[in-house]
Amino acid sequence: MNLVTLHDVSVSYDGYEALQHVDLAIGEHDFLGVIGPNGGGKTTLVKAILGAVPHSGSITFAPELFRGHERLIGYMPQISNFDRAFPISVFEVVLSGLQGRRGFRSRYSREDKRLAMELIEHSGLGAVAKHPIGEISGGQMQRALLARAIISDPRLLILDEPANFVDNQFEKELYHTLRDLNRRMAIVMVSHDIGTITSVVKEIVCVNRHVHRHHSNILTQEQLRNYDCPIQIITHGTVPHTVLEHHPGDCCPDHE
Repeated sequence: MNLVTLHDVSVSYDGYEALQHVDLAIGEHDFLGVIGPNGGGKTTLVKAILGAVPHSGSITFAPELFRGHERLIGYMPQISNFDRAFPISVFEVVLSGLQGRRGFRSRYSREDKRLAMELIEHSGLGAVAKHPIGEISGGQMQRALLARAIISDPRLLILDEPANFVDNQFEKELYHTLRDLNRRMAIVMVSHDIGTITSVVKEIVCVNRHVHRHHSNILTQEQLRNYDCPIQIITHGTVPHTVLEHHPGDCCPDHE
């Protein structure tokens, strides 16, 4: 079953087409790694799915993606896009993930607060639960944002560069957590770290204004030729590192 289906979706900013004629379906068990160059449209693709940018074409959502009026999509933004000067605590950040269920004017219940604290403790943030977000580390902030994204038990989880500004230990913990979460929700993860995510995700989606989905996390020469996507593969030990060239007709030659 497809949770989200994009058909002929294009997004323009001031006359520049950031995405062109995108067709993409996200299934209920998918774990997609979204890669591509800076400015290639990765974040724009995410924003289109979230309804944060106007688009042409159609984006349809399966009924299973709704609980009443609540759309069951969890979103973890780039940490650099989150205002850490805003006077809010770690606890309040995590609790705010229930706004889609409660609304901005509704009060959170005792059960909501209990759930938030459980997630905070499980994330290793109990000692800083009442701290302002401006006083915690980047890794702690990422944990809080992930807890906020999953507190409503979404059917689809979208993460935009979740491993930025974190150490290797947190990155390993994050990917282990995501594998567990994928048992009950679809995941779409934007990342510039091609070498690492190919060992974590199930399939690769390359975005450079157009979208090319590779139905594997192992990108072979033959597969990529079928998508007009040349590639050079370099291997270090047991971790494959992949470096993509630009797609024919795309304008951005430098990949992340």
